[in-house]
Amino acid sequence: MEKFIFYFIAAIIIVFSVLTVTSRKILRAAVYLLFVLMATAGFYFMLNYNFLAAVQLTVYSGGIVVLIVFAILLTAHMDHKLEPVGTMKSFFAALLALAGIGVTLYALHGFPFKPVVSTAPYDVGTIGTMFLSYGDNGYVLPFEVISVLLLAAMIGAIIVAKKSLKND
Repeated sequence: MEKFIFYFIAAIIIVFSVLTVTSRKILRAAVYLLFVLMATAGFYFMLNYNFLAAVQLTVYSGGIVVLIVFAILLTAHMDHKLEPVGTMKSFFAALLALAGIGVTLYALHGFPFKPVVSTAPYDVGTIGTMFLSYGDNGYVLPFEVISVLLLAAMIGAIIVAKKSLKND
């Protein structure tokens, strides 16, 4: 049963990833991205990484995708469609995708994977301390930098979109 669930979630990720990058309507692409991120959280739940799955659902699926959808609704015309992709672009994209698959498979088969035995304590208290600390193995500063960067990007996108709407 576990194999079936794994392949089912993998199929969901593959199908909605392709739909995300091939959709001509930008709002649909954002919704397809939401399904990809939620299925990724399903993988984390399968691996018993419940905290990481919860973070995936709240931060990415809940926060970032909602932010993208609101940015689309505030700045874009809802009836606007992206231009269709030409055959040459599709051919080169398929060629690059196959090259990427080849490089990935070569790297996976060429790397000598060895089992690692960890003696570090990974309880909730340790993980919480690591997330909230500024020192070594702390994640507060990178998280704050990324949040400010995302905020600046969203404000910039809204300003650029509003200027282009005034010029129309």
